[in-house]
Amino acid sequence: MSPNTSCGTVVCVIPFFFFLFGIVIGSFLNVCISRIPEGLSIVSPGSRCPRCEAPIKPYDNIPVLGWLLLRGKCRNCRLPISPMYPLVECLTGVLFVLTYHTFGISLAAFKFLVFGCLVIILIVTDLRVRLLPDAVNWFGFGLALAFATRIPPDGGRDIRVLAHPVHPMLVGVLEALLGAAFGSFVLWGAAALYKLVRKREGMGMGDVKMMAMVGAFLGVRSAFLTILLGTLLGSVIGLATVAGLFLFGWNSDLAERAHRRGLGSTAALRWTIASQYQLPLGTFLGIAALAVVYALPRFGLPWYLRSVVLTR
Repeated sequence: MSPNTSCGTVVCVIPFFFFLFGIVIGSFLNVCISRIPEGLSIVSPGSRCPRCEAPIKPYDNIPVLGWLLLRGKCRNCRLPISPMYPLVECLTGVLFVLTYHTFGISLAAFKFLVFGCLVIILIVTDLRVRLLPDAVNWFGFGLALAFATRIPPDGGRDIRVLAHPVHPMLVGVLEALLGAAFGSFVLWGAAALYKLVRKREGMGMGDVKMMAMVGAFLGVRSAFLTILLGTLLGSVIGLATVAGLFLFGWNSDLAERAHRRGLGSTAALRWTIASQYQLPLGTFLGIAALAVVYALPRFGLPWYLRSVVLTR
């Protein structure tokens, strides 16, 4: 076997094993997504059908393949199994491969694998139940501070106090805390301004805590980009969703009843009702955070996340 063939085999095999390991971790993330919002243990009991409570057999619990073999239904009671499960598993597998290609096999890769898994839990949980659990946000925040002692969010700076250099581990923690403070306070300020102008809540404190975690992992500049991209993405999709709900007559019966009571024209009432629909901001912030780590560096923006460049 030639050296080129051996290298080609390694190039193919390592990402494959990263993907396999990723879909296994994705199966665990599904457990977290399903149980943490309910306040249930993620350790026990084992996986079971929510209707007939029959334990899921090990061969039915194989990531992705198990769902396909069961054709998306419980083996015992035929209750449909959400496609969320194989989708999360595949998404996590792709995340693992992308992390390998971005960071190689390194401590930085481990850091961003952990970060990506936490963000996937938050993205899907907020999309499903409009909740960003403290158990995930604060746990992630603690991990971010621990990682910052070895991999500073902004790559580390030469900070001095009374002409004496600050230890690099402390610098990393300070940068993580600054990122957390910036991300959370900017979002909190935006929420307060929205409530002042619109006279109703625009976002929950879960979004603020999520940005504290994201800022601790990524630093000030990347927290800013995450908020910028997340709110932009949320605004565009939100407007498209409201327009779609209006065009397809969402809650048109309610608008008709209000019109008969003299509360306004049917079209105006339909638009008002559609505009009240709220999308989960945390989902868009999570997507933006992943884009900041994995997508933006590929568009020639190396200045915004120094830690990514320095640890490749």
